[in-house]
Amino acid sequence: MTAGAPGRPDSPLRADRLLVNANVLTMDPARPRATAVAIAGGRIAALSDDPAGVPADRVIDLHGATVVPGFHDAHNHMAWFGMSLTEIDLRFPAVTSLDQLYAAVAQRARSAGPGGWVVGSGYDQNKIGAHPGRDALDRAAPGARVWLRHTSGHMCVVSSTVLADLGLDTEAVPVAGGRVAADAAGRPTGLLEETAQELVSGLVHPYPLTTLADAIDRAGQQYLAEGITSVTEAGIGGGWIGRSPVELAAYQAARDQGRLGVRVELMVARDVLHELGAHPDDGLVTGLDLGIRTGFGDDWLRLGAVKVFTDGSLVGHTAAMHDDYAGAPGEHGYLQADADVLRGAIIAAHRSGWQVASHAIGDRAIDLAIDACAEAQARYPRPDARHRIEHFAAARPDQVARAAELGMIAVPQGRFASELGDGMLAAVDPGRHPWLYRQRSLLEAGMTLPGSSDRPVVLGAPLLGIHDMVSRRTASGAPFNPAEAVTALQALTAYTAGSAYASHQEHAKGSVTPGKLADLTVLSEDPTAVSPERIGGLAVLATFVDGQCRYDAGAIDGLR
Repeated sequence: MTAGAPGRPDSPLRADRLLVNANVLTMDPARPRATAVAIAGGRIAALSDDPAGVPADRVIDLHGATVVPGFHDAHNHMAWFGMSLTEIDLRFPAVTSLDQLYAAVAQRARSAGPGGWVVGSGYDQNKIGAHPGRDALDRAAPGARVWLRHTSGHMCVVSSTVLADLGLDTEAVPVAGGRVAADAAGRPTGLLEETAQELVSGLVHPYPLTTLADAIDRAGQQYLAEGITSVTEAGIGGGWIGRSPVELAAYQAARDQGRLGVRVELMVARDVLHELGAHPDDGLVTGLDLGIRTGFGDDWLRLGAVKVFTDGSLVGHTAAMHDDYAGAPGEHGYLQADADVLRGAIIAAHRSGWQVASHAIGDRAIDLAIDACAEAQARYPRPDARHRIEHFAAARPDQVARAAELGMIAVPQGRFASELGDGMLAAVDPGRHPWLYRQRSLLEAGMTLPGSSDRPVVLGAPLLGIHDMVSRRTASGAPFNPAEAVTALQALTAYTAGSAYASHQEHAKGSVTPGKLADLTVLSEDPTAVSPERIGGLAVLATFVDGQCRYDAGAIDGLR
């Protein structure tokens, strides 16, 4: 069979599996569609529109279902999400008011025991009226160590028992790159922003590897059911985002135990990079021991970029903006470290061969990230570095142009429009609304657009993300920068080929192309052919990783 040739095969090929009667959207411009896919040895062996003569160990009739490349979430938090599945769910609409939040805390506290931990995640002060307060938490769970994470992950609220453990019961202390919030009298309210969250982390971290591996397993099973075959884990090992200094070992353990589920690329928090003591001529000024850096690993588990947090959250007003937040004079967020420290970290990582992924939401932080990458490339030229800006949330037109010129990749999150959009529109004045979470203007500037969720910040199912990339509506129904909407095909391309490109993996995945990994998602209908409002409700019928069916919804016979 001629690999990828249209029509009937020209020569015999023995396939492990032959998927027939399919609507294959390949995401490969050289051959956009086919009706059959042959799989052999975990790879796409060939495509055909007339597979009658293809010998195969198993022929699977998909009855007209749509096949797309496996979805790749370019920015998610796998262990964090897996752990959140065992915590109190404080997301809207599970919790719609502060009273409901306190009731949920009280219920969990009854089984926690005296002084035990009561952990919840996902609350949004924009949707329930305000941040929870320490005193109300104390009433709901007397003596308990209550720890509630904001949906953004960039802040949390704790009870008085935790504040006492931290020596913050009566007086706040300054924290570089973060804030311990206090009332007018100077008494801590329980709200901890950005790097101040590391104070709480010090009480509970590191988590055991078994706990983390279990969380990774739980997350992976959910991902497969949503058609996800690859993810980029956006920060491990250190800072407020990490859960253990040996976090990579948890992913390796999950893989060794057959519980990894999906392919994982790991971003390393900049906090864990250090001087290497290499020869000066090597240019390896920072990194991990033995000189390990971006690209180390294999198709299942590999190191990606170094994650550099430059600022915080738009809905939490901690993202670094040049101008004040709407209705908040003098409030324009802040950087998570001194600007020169952040700039130096980005340049050193680039010089040492790392791809850099800068979390930059506010336009001031985006300026810093772009300036640092431009300086790094000017001083230490490197081809095809593909440095990333995670979120790129409030980006001016000139910043889009500069990022495109530098070959950078912006990684916005489409699902933010519906779940966080109302809060983001309220955070900045209408004059800056056209800057928010760009998509179309990135493509028009010649940039590659990946698809991502930032799960568990929002729901992570790719079909929901694709829906929101097309519809651009908030939860209240308000338009969310609608000029940046993309087509369903462009959104599907983002979640497949675009995300593969962002990981330097377009040679191995992102399209249904002979020779690439046989990672496939089978959908009930073609997302590019249905009305936009129906995209999020399409069903995932099956998910293949390495040519093996890893998820089966039971709608098609013979998948396993």
